[in-house]
Amino acid sequence: MSCPNTIPVEDDNMEVFKEIAKYGHEQVAFCYDKVSGLKAIIAVHDTTLGPGLGGCRMWPYRSEEDALTDVLRLSRGMTYKNAIMGLDLGGGKAVIIGDPRKDKTEGLFRAFGKFVQSLGGRYITAEDVGIDAYDMSIVASETDFVAGLPETSGDPSPATAFGVYRGMKACCRVVFGDDSLRGRRVAVQGVGHVGRWLVKHLVEEGADVTVTDIFDDVVQPVVREYGVRAVKPGEIYDVDCDVFSPCALGAVINDETVQRLKCKIVAGAANNQLKEPRHGVMLEERGILYAPDFVINGGGVTNVADEFNRGGYNRERAYARVARIYDTLLKVFETARTRGIPTYQAADIMAEERINSLGRINRMYVSR
Repeated sequence: MSCPNTIPVEDDNMEVFKEIAKYGHEQVAFCYDKVSGLKAIIAVHDTTLGPGLGGCRMWPYRSEEDALTDVLRLSRGMTYKNAIMGLDLGGGKAVIIGDPRKDKTEGLFRAFGKFVQSLGGRYITAEDVGIDAYDMSIVASETDFVAGLPETSGDPSPATAFGVYRGMKACCRVVFGDDSLRGRRVAVQGVGHVGRWLVKHLVEEGADVTVTDIFDDVVQPVVREYGVRAVKPGEIYDVDCDVFSPCALGAVINDETVQRLKCKIVAGAANNQLKEPRHGVMLEERGILYAPDFVINGGGVTNVADEFNRGGYNRERAYARVARIYDTLLKVFETARTRGIPTYQAADIMAEERINSLGRINRMYVSR
C-alpha cells in the first residue's frame, strides 16, 4: 500500500491543492493498493464539531479528476449536513473508483479499511451509493471507524427516505398550504436504495408517482410492487408534477434541466443537486421551492449518529430525530423569506452559525 497522506509533488499536481483550498478541506488522502486494485480518495473537510462522518461511494468515474471533485463536494456537504442536523460530528467522505456491479472484492474493501484506520479516527465511514452493509462489514474487519453495520443502525437508506418524505411534506405545507401528499404528483429520479423506500412512503399516502432510473432492472420491480409509472431517464425532467425528487447522483439541476422542470418543488435525497449555486437562484426565479439537499437528506446520517449515544443505538429515538427534518426545513424557509435570500443560502448560514458558535466553545481546554 502507498502512504495515504502523500502525493507526488509535481507542477501538475499543484492544481489538486487549488481544488482543496477552494472547498476549505483539512485533509485529503489518496489511497492506492496494487494488490487489490483499490483506488480511493478520502476527504476530511472540517472537524470543528467532531470526527468527519460520511459514507463511502463506489462509482465508475470517468476520470480521477471527477472522483476528486465529487469527494470534495460530498465531504463539504457532510460538514454542513451534520451541523444543521445538530450532530457533534464533522464532515468527511470517501469515494472508491470502480464499478460496484463488477469490481467488488474482499481484498479491495479490506485495503480500504486499512486506509480508514490509518487516519486514526479523523474519518468514520459508512454506506453510500454503490456500497451495502455487507461491504461495510468487510471494511470493519480492518478498522474500528465504521458506522451503519447490520448489528448497529444498519442500512441508512430507510432513514434517509423517511427524512426526505418528512421534508417533502414540509415543502407542501409552504407551497400548497397543507402538508398532505395525497393526490400530489411526484417525479422520483433514481429508485435505488433510498428512492425505492421513498416511493413506498409516497404511495402509502396516496401520491401519484412517476419514476426513472438508469438501471432498468431496478425500475421494473418498483413499478410492479407499487403500481407507479416509469419513464426513460432523460424524460423525467419533462414530467408535469408538483414535486421533482432527485434521488440519484448530483448536479442534476443545471443550465439545461432547470428550464425543463415542470414542478413547484424540488425535494430529493441526492447530494449536491445544484451543479452551481446560481442554479438555486434560477429555481427561485422560476418560483420553484428548493429544499436544500444536505437538510432534507440528513435522515441517514442522523440515524447512524445515534450509535454514538451512551447506551448505543435506539431506533425509536433516532427516527424521532429524523422526523424533525420537517421543522428544520420550515426554519430554513423562514430564514430565506425574512432575509430575502435563496433557500440554499439560508441553509448554509444556519449550518455555519452552529459551527462557528460551537467552534469558539471548543477552543477552551478542559482536562479529561
